[in-house]
Amino acid sequence: MSVCVLGGVNLDYVAQVAALPRPGETVASRSLAQFPGGKGANQAVAAARLGAQVRLLGAVGHDAAGDVMLDFLTGAGVDVAGVRRGADAPTGQAFITVDETARNMIVVAAGANALYGADAARAADLAGAGVILTQFEATLAAIETIFTRPEAVGALKILNTAPALAEGAHLLALADMLILNETELASFASLDAEPADPEAAIAAARSLARPGQTVLATLGAAGAVAVRGDEVFAVAGLRQRAVDTTGAGDCFCGALAAGLDRGLALPAAMAFANAAAAVSVTRAGAAASMPTAAEVEALRAET
Repeated sequence: MSVCVLGGVNLDYVAQVAALPRPGETVASRSLAQFPGGKGANQAVAAARLGAQVRLLGAVGHDAAGDVMLDFLTGAGVDVAGVRRGADAPTGQAFITVDETARNMIVVAAGANALYGADAARAADLAGAGVILTQFEATLAAIETIFTRPEAVGALKILNTAPALAEGAHLLALADMLILNETELASFASLDAEPADPEAAIAAARSLARPGQTVLATLGAAGAVAVRGDEVFAVAGLRQRAVDTTGAGDCFCGALAAGLDRGLALPAAMAFANAAAAVSVTRAGAAASMPTAAEVEALRAET
């Protein structure tokens, strides 16, 4: 089988600062670096480095940034035949500020990502896909088209609701599995605040779940919880010295998809993905921070 990822492909610019700026405030950057990124690219690289056969669907521009992204993805073992190149928009870019505690602020310019719509999704190759993974950096039209194609029947359809787009709420019902962080869970479950603890997250996940659907909530340092029918699954967080949390959620999603594609049961796949995300926060960058299977297993052996 294989993992098919639909989503954003961006070149990231990461500025390190002592503290995140407040509205209207200017702060000095200690360093500026360029990294491959975009939620689709991040998730695809995570799954590929962890041993999955991965095909990425998306778009880049005919520019130097597009060359950088395609070269990096190919080098990471991702099949980029489904990544379109166009002259009508530049490759997507993200501007990321990271503080001393590894918290971040991100602004994304979609660029070519916004041009990958229903027509491109109808023409995409889904042959052999055991898992189809996407997020809201893909266009809503592309997500709906991919999930409703006849070729998607029988594949596990996973929707990562990042970023939390209210206009994407109608697509939640099309997925076999939802993956949400605390902010997204609060938004889609209409909570007044983020869930205060795993039990509150479980209750919120239950309120979202449709019959036959798995809803998984990532809780940062507190780990992750999931509900499926009457079942509840949980994994505890793994303590790591965080350098940059950018892409940790994408790492979890890609690792979970890779684990499920190779036949792991949900609890085992969650534990594997949780460890992968824990490794990813120990180094800078998004796609570049994605670990190998050996690194994940080394961490699990230590804990």
